[in-house]
Amino acid sequence: MERVILHCDANGYFASVECIERPELKLVPMAVCGNPESRHGIILAKNELAKKYGVQTAETVWQAKKKCPHLTLVPPHHDRYEYYCRLINRIYGEYTDQVEAFSIDESWLDVTGSRRLFGSGKDIADELRRRVREELGLTISVGVSFNKVFAKLGSDYKKPDATTVITRENYQEILFPLPVGDMLFVGTNAAEELRRKGVMTIGDLANTPAARLHELLGKQGEMLWIYANGLDDAPVRRADEEEAVRSISNSITFPRDLLGEEDIKTGLLMLADSVGARTRRQQVKGLTVQIQIKSPELKVISRQETLRAPTDSTQEIYHTALHIIRRSWDMRRPVRMLSVGLTNFAPPDAPVQTSLFDQAEGRNEKLAKLDCAVDDIRRRFGRDSIGFGQTIGTDLNGRRPKD
Repeated sequence: MERVILHCDANGYFASVECIERPELKLVPMAVCGNPESRHGIILAKNELAKKYGVQTAETVWQAKKKCPHLTLVPPHHDRYEYYCRLINRIYGEYTDQVEAFSIDESWLDVTGSRRLFGSGKDIADELRRRVREELGLTISVGVSFNKVFAKLGSDYKKPDATTVITRENYQEILFPLPVGDMLFVGTNAAEELRRKGVMTIGDLANTPAARLHELLGKQGEMLWIYANGLDDAPVRRADEEEAVRSISNSITFPRDLLGEEDIKTGLLMLADSVGARTRRQQVKGLTVQIQIKSPELKVISRQETLRAPTDSTQEIYHTALHIIRRSWDMRRPVRMLSVGLTNFAPPDAPVQTSLFDQAEGRNEKLAKLDCAVDDIRRRFGRDSIGFGQTIGTDLNGRRPKD
């Protein structure tokens, strides 16, 4: 039986929720943005009036103001966004129990088994749009297709408040002319690399040999070839089904630039402490430590290193991240943002190969006991009850990561 997958995307979600709470905002160009004073001054969402001025999500406030000087700026209210997200997903849940969140304002629905009760995929999509609009005052765009990727591309194809049906018969006509950057999981760097090699559209991507894409982008290239040719068969998870952890990371845009090695080490330790604690709480261990650095000029580098054995040790994550930065960054250069992550997780019961001559084994056991002790104290007395001396009292704590 051919699957019927919907992708539902709330239009200008944050801005739309703000307009429900404050109806006068519907009459002016407005955008939700982070706090410029805390260096998070980017546009998070905008309404249709702001969109007409060319205001774009993820651009800086000053860029948006240049396009629309009278733009009304509103701070985010995440509790309200969570509230309306629950209401939207409650409506989705009346049509299927296979509802997989992609973000706070996007979800996939598998309605293959729902058609006898509610009609075709398009019928269900139109019904969902009507109910969300009439019951909540929000609008959604819905893509209907035979797999998740094409359903997502369908919801992006026409906005706001629209249904787009992509079938095996029409997907080439609709999707192949689109820019390659519109393909799911094609980021800015990948799109630029593909365009340099003459892969300009999704059709070009589909018609490029998978082996050639692997040469250009590694495993991601093969995955994108599968997606572009409509061969994605990933299931939609049930609403109560948890996704396996693939990576754990944290980042901080600091209240001031990091200047010199000591500042960088302090920022790294704050992040490694958070990532290590979350990793142990998930009861997983990762083989690959990743870092990302953003300069004050907003230039970003990403690097990673694979360890000999999987770890959840705060100290090992920290020292590996520091080693990566020392070999790939001039420590005299200022740093605006740091990110530390752990990925490539081993199964919980995977055997760990150790050497008879590994003199660090005893040290690793001591570090594991220390991590467990710190975790226990924080569980009993709160996160701030214990910490590394290097991070206590620092003026970098204003953007401390969450565990």
